[in-house]
Amino acid sequence: MATYIEHLLETIRTTLGVTPEVFDRMVWTLAIILLYMVTRKILGIIISRSSPEPTRRYVANKTVVYILSFIAILLIIRLWLGGISGLVTYLAIVSAGLAIAFQAPLVNLAGWLIIVLRRPLKVGDRIEINGIAGDVIDIRLFQFSVLEIGNWVDADQSTGRIIHIPNMWVFDHALANYTLSFNFIWNEMATIVTFESDYKKAKQMLLDIAEEMNPLKSEEAERAVRKSSERYLIFYHNLNPIVWTRVVDIGVELTIRHLCEPRKRRSTSSAIWERILDEFAKSPDIDFAYPTTRLYNNPIEGKPDLAPNNSPAAERREDEPHKE
Repeated sequence: MATYIEHLLETIRTTLGVTPEVFDRMVWTLAIILLYMVTRKILGIIISRSSPEPTRRYVANKTVVYILSFIAILLIIRLWLGGISGLVTYLAIVSAGLAIAFQAPLVNLAGWLIIVLRRPLKVGDRIEINGIAGDVIDIRLFQFSVLEIGNWVDADQSTGRIIHIPNMWVFDHALANYTLSFNFIWNEMATIVTFESDYKKAKQMLLDIAEEMNPLKSEEAERAVRKSSERYLIFYHNLNPIVWTRVVDIGVELTIRHLCEPRKRRSTSSAIWERILDEFAKSPDIDFAYPTTRLYNNPIEGKPDLAPNNSPAAERREDEPHKE
């Protein structure tokens, strides 16, 4: 059996036309790659069975891939270049060419380092960059992927599309993170009541509803603010809901400003609107305001001199003889 394998390898080497030394390196390189793939598969199965939580399973799989890839690359470099000295010489020769030929991949790799070290975003965060918003579902060496929200769908709901974004965008575009440190966003909802409505009563109703829907208790709010202030210079003196008052052309505008979780903005707004509709329906002295159109009949509603009975035409009709 061993003789047959040796004969087969010799036949392959002769067919390829390479020296025995180069052929041995090729065989060992293939063995390293196969060992990498088998080890990655086995560890992936172990992680899947031992970690039912998706986020931990994802992080563990990514860590395994990075470590195994790093070890495999070092072994292959050691095999072909003969150690660190050969690696340094090789890198010195090709670094200039790589910098020009692979400028975009290198910038993406630098962006990956920024993402890993500075952590402006991580898997599970909701972000917006260069007009694209979504939940981060994957981070790789050259790009990260988001599950898109918004676009043709209202209120930050998912569209179902996966968008792959190059890591270099973290250098070129402003990055907004909805969930970093302080996992809440401010939301505003405007309601307009008529000028004849009891706006003070309506304002108190809206404030009671907003406080009822407030996702943060006082202790939780203080803890969240304290945590965010450890990393960023953030000051929130008041995290309680508030209702602002403003006069607009069709009535009195009452705007609720409240905190909500980024992924629950639509459901929270829907629940608040249902409560507003129920409470306003119980109050006959509160009405919604909306644009209306009024028809004005000048002869009837206008000045007395312009009424039909006082018009010159009416006087002429009175002077004419009656005809039967």
